Amino acid sequence: MLRFTTAGESHGPALISILEGMPAGLPLLAEHVDADLARRQQGYGRGRRMQIERDTAEILSGVRAGETLGGPIAMMIRNRDWKNWQEIMDPAPRQEDGGGSLRRRAVTRVRPGHADLTGILKYDRDDARDIL
Repeated sequence: MLRFTTAGESHGPALISILEGMPAGLPLLAEHVDADLARRQQGYGRGRRMQIERDTAEILSGVRAGETLGGPIAMMIRNRDWKNWQEIMDPAPRQEDGGGSLRRRAVTRVRPGHADLTGILKYDRDDARDIL
């Protein structure tokens, strides 16, 4: 049985994935994953943000010499735009600033076609940025 787990926010520093249940000895290179990541940038309705992003996967564990080892495979995709979101999405505790910074303004309008509303309800959050 395959199990796929993800962690990280869209505008956070990185997305992490862990794939469990892959047998040992299968060929796997980061370039294989990168090719599929590039495919998601195509198609109708892709915004300008998708045109500037060039995601690449870093295989952190579970692969050696281009072959799976049989244990969990961990991969990371860094957010190259993190510096523009760091003030808003930083995991460090917020300091009181009078409420004027971008970091203090909650996003309360959910976007059609996104998981914002589902995440707000599931995790009982008031700010959609916690779900993005």
